[in-house]
Amino acid sequence: MNKTTNQNTQKTNYTLSPYERAMSSEMIALFTQTFSDSEGEAEGQTIGALVSELLKTTPEKELKGFIAREGDRLIAGVLFTPLRFESGETGYLLSPMATLTECQGKGVGQALIQFGLKQLKLQGVNLVFTYGDPSFYSKVGFQQVTEAQFKAPHKLSYPHGWLAQSLTNEALMPVAGGSSCAQALDNPVYW
Repeated sequence: MNKTTNQNTQKTNYTLSPYERAMSSEMIALFTQTFSDSEGEAEGQTIGALVSELLKTTPEKELKGFIAREGDRLIAGVLFTPLRFESGETGYLLSPMATLTECQGKGVGQALIQFGLKQLKLQGVNLVFTYGDPSFYSKVGFQQVTEAQFKAPHKLSYPHGWLAQSLTNEALMPVAGGSSCAQALDNPVYW
């Protein structure tokens, strides 16, 4: 998928596509740089290590990743991994997401997430979660939910950042029981 955006007279041409394992080092570098720029070097290293672990330890058939490229340069990436509930329901967790600092505010991240959600829907995924900024993620269809509706794998330090969306025409319906996430995300520090 090719996209062109024109905002503030800056033109960004990019393509959206699925992530491939051969891109691992590029993905790790993208997340490390983006989070270092916005949150400081220590956070950049933490998120870079998280992405590295997600890419290494999540079974290939379960890891869903999508990227945006401007020419040969990777400018954005998003990863989705399973979120399994005790009831047997399985959704996917969007985490993490990164857009290079100089490409932010141009719609690249939103387009990439929408592309990823469309691909997940085509693969039969019905329910997607994320844990982040409600003002950003609401722009791509996420809505705030509570742990009473959908239990997170760990206690949330930022409960109003727990978000979900249905990829079907049906409304979000609460799911009973606890949940578990990918091994790399199964650490209270990320929650």
